Amino acid sequence: MDEGGSRLRRRVSVRKRNRRSLGPICAAAELVPENVDEEQMVAGSRRRRTVGEPPVEHSDSEEDMFGGYDSFAENSFLAQVDDLEQKYMPFPEHEKCVTDPATEDLYLESIHKRNATIIARDHVTTLNTGAHHSKHEDAVIEPETDLLYDVPSSQVLYFENLQNSSNELDNQFSKKKDWNLPSHQTAKDKWPPNCIEPPQQNDASSSKVQTSSDASRRRSLRDHLKSAMTENAKAQAPVFSKTNQLKETLLFEEINVAKKMLESPSDDRGPFYSLPSKVRDLYLQLKGIENLYEWQHTCLTLSSVQERKNLIYSLPTSGGKTLVAEILMLQELLCRRKDVVMILPYVAIVQEKISGLSIFGMELGFFVEEYAGSKGKFPPVRRREKQSLYIATIEKGHSLVNSLIEMGRISALGLVVVDELHMIGEGSRGAVLEMTLAKILYTSKTTQIIGMSATLNNVEDLQEFLKAEYYTSQFRPVELKEYLKINDELYEVDSKAESGITFSRLLTYKYSDTLKKMDPDCLIALVTEVIPNYSCLVFCPTKKNCENVAEMICKFLSKDYLKHREKEKSEMINNLKNISGGNICPVLKRTIPFGIAYHHSGLTSDERKLLEEAYSTGVLCLFTCTSTLAAGVNLPARRVILRAPYVAKEFLKRNQYKQMIGRAGRAGIDTVGESILILQAKDKQQVLQLINSPMENCYSHLVQEFAKGIQTLFLSLIGLKVATNLNDICHFMRGTLLGVQQKILLKGKSLSEITMESLNCLAEKGLLQKDTIYKSEAEFQCNFQITKLGRASFKGMIDLAYCDILYRDLKKGLEGLVLESLLHLVYLATPYDMVSQCNPDWMVYFRQFSQLSPAEQKVAALVGVSESFIGKKASGQAIRKELEEFWVYEALLVELTKKLTYCVKAELIPLMEVTGVLEGRAKQLYSAGYKSLIHLANADPEVLIKTVNHLSRRQAKQIVSSAKMLLHEKAEALQEEIEELLKLPSDFPDNVASSTEQP
Repeated sequence: MDEGGSRLRRRVSVRKRNRRSLGPICAAAELVPENVDEEQMVAGSRRRRTVGEPPVEHSDSEEDMFGGYDSFAENSFLAQVDDLEQKYMPFPEHEKCVTDPATEDLYLESIHKRNATIIARDHVTTLNTGAHHSKHEDAVIEPETDLLYDVPSSQVLYFENLQNSSNELDNQFSKKKDWNLPSHQTAKDKWPPNCIEPPQQNDASSSKVQTSSDASRRRSLRDHLKSAMTENAKAQAPVFSKTNQLKETLLFEEINVAKKMLESPSDDRGPFYSLPSKVRDLYLQLKGIENLYEWQHTCLTLSSVQERKNLIYSLPTSGGKTLVAEILMLQELLCRRKDVVMILPYVAIVQEKISGLSIFGMELGFFVEEYAGSKGKFPPVRRREKQSLYIATIEKGHSLVNSLIEMGRISALGLVVVDELHMIGEGSRGAVLEMTLAKILYTSKTTQIIGMSATLNNVEDLQEFLKAEYYTSQFRPVELKEYLKINDELYEVDSKAESGITFSRLLTYKYSDTLKKMDPDCLIALVTEVIPNYSCLVFCPTKKNCENVAEMICKFLSKDYLKHREKEKSEMINNLKNISGGNICPVLKRTIPFGIAYHHSGLTSDERKLLEEAYSTGVLCLFTCTSTLAAGVNLPARRVILRAPYVAKEFLKRNQYKQMIGRAGRAGIDTVGESILILQAKDKQQVLQLINSPMENCYSHLVQEFAKGIQTLFLSLIGLKVATNLNDICHFMRGTLLGVQQKILLKGKSLSEITMESLNCLAEKGLLQKDTIYKSEAEFQCNFQITKLGRASFKGMIDLAYCDILYRDLKKGLEGLVLESLLHLVYLATPYDMVSQCNPDWMVYFRQFSQLSPAEQKVAALVGVSESFIGKKASGQAIRKELEEFWVYEALLVELTKKLTYCVKAELIPLMEVTGVLEGRAKQLYSAGYKSLIHLANADPEVLIKTVNHLSRRQAKQIVSSAKMLLHEKAEALQEEIEELLKLPSDFPDNVASSTEQP
């Protein structure tokens, strides 16, 4: 190659080394011929800027497509190209031009390959070009392939297409090209700026080519460059924000560092307990947590925690137990790249935790999935790259673990966190929790278990069962003062006093005779000391008592209470009407204007969420509630009042008492919390014993809950093939809490005898098949196999006491299934153990439901069925999947579940999937144009606040974050499905294909 070619290579080499430091200056300089001085360049630029074009306005939200210096409007680079074209191309030494389209394309191709290099980054596309105009007319400079070294894939494709097009034309006209043009040919004295006119030729075919070229290719060098830039911009890959890329890179690096620290024995635990500093920033930003309590730091740095041993820790309510669990979960998700299950006692707590952790999932790159009520996929979606945090109720958590074991994915589960661990000793739910933990311990040796509770006593049994370490502390961020009220006197609980209590003060509230009769316990005096400026909870023995007490308090409150946040309370009443089809409970209608409401299981989920949100924001200042709120969502108060030492008709237990009074005192808001237990003189001795007694022990309920306990356990063990013979099943049972406590709980029978009796009972019901193999006269082995009905029963979590009855009813239902309305399906799907709770008004149901009005969706309330009824619809679906004869129920029960879950019109269901969106909010969003999950995921929280009435910034961010998470989950599921479809089956018959090719 000539000297000019050598200079080109040198310039290319220098540009590659210095492209980031020189930028557009170097690129523009490469276009300038060697005989052009700096003054001519400046003059050309000035001439360009004198054109009367309006200045380009730059928006903060959307940057110019080609950057500040590559704009189509006014910029130095294109101005210089245009000036160079007009000023230097008419010179005699440049008068020779290409004579046919093929040659012209190749010429332009060389220009593009030398001059076009686009890097898409941070929404700015920078065009760096370099060209060499040779003084020799008889040579075409071949572009260096190194010029494409840093070109994006979209650019490479564009050049390949351009090359292919040029090659085709080159082949077509190869006989007529003349690369060595005569030196005596001259151009016109003045060359038009927008065209390159080819010289005249005598050959007829050349004239045709010339005419075609004149008609289709009258464009200047500038036009071609603009066209190239436009095409490249269209072809480029999706553009990512440079800021986001830097953040993601930093986060990735910190995670890697944290991962190495977790694996090393060093005491240096990284930026934030082996987590990226971004986690610390999120806690500060979202929850206002800047520093951890001393006990939290101690717990997180325990050697047992660092060695990933199982752990049980116990602290008083409001001590900050959950934060420790969250940090441990984030370590597992981000550093060890394992999935996590968090088991919580109630649906409401699951939903609250989903709301709180969704933003963490979006910011840190993991999925947060809800397994409560009717939500949750079985088996769970296998994620390609990111991990999942499953937040589940006790029952859904058990089904989730069963599914993971069945799919052979239990080893992907790195951590299981159990809140309210003491519930392992409470009835059938405790039996289900024990089964779940026992299966994890038996099937996965790498899964860590963390249990926490505020009320534990026989910790040694739980430690032996879970093979766990134990940590405890009496720390409480806000001081709690306990009081007893007897008549008009208040006594403070004092462990140092001989009687356990000391006199505090006398209530001096002035009561009229009428008020004294209506309020003998002086509730009005106690609550008015704190409301409306502070919050208050009043625990009542029954649901009906909650409503009566709320109304009674409102009757004697001053009218001044009506003015406190009057506008918000009015809006809240309207929202309650919206989610209830225009109706509202008359009690709530009378009490909410005073800032008071009741809270119990009779509320629908939408009503409960709305009331809890209003209480959290201070719109409501007092709840009259049942004991279920104590173990429910986090609703602390300045003062907690216990209306009586009873739950229904049973005397209060120590665990229940501690749970209730633990709600007193809000960290960061109150300096002290108060609890007041109202009692009669006749209950004084029993109450004194209550407040001074230890916590109740936790005992296994596998045997007490025979059908829901040990029989269900055995059915699932055999169905999942965890243990299929008598020896393996007995070995499993020795590792349960029942096995640890068998000497206390089993009287007169051994654990092996109980096991054999249960297995024989299942075989008699047709749920198991028993095979006895005799190895000798004295030695035999019992193997068990599950039947189809048995598999459907354990997958559907059906109470085994009713599984045979359910099968007969579903079979009979097929003989005359009525589909005119959903009434027959509701009848078939109603759980047998809830029949006594149903008091339906059938005529009201029929009139409203059969007309397909919005009130149709309120069937659950109309037939008097609680929310747990909805969660049990999956039982029928599981039976259908295992028993082909019930195939017709699949689609029918799916639709029924949707209707009873959301209780809204069909178009609002996608919005109702988003955490924090109730019916009233869904209607507001739909009216504002946010009609789908995609709309919400792409919404700006600040715009939402202005568009939707009475929407706080916190709520708006929560809605957008939840929508993004759901959308991301759906996209991942679709991608997973695509990969599964395109993947070669593991049982693909390769040997068959190869054998057919042989002769």
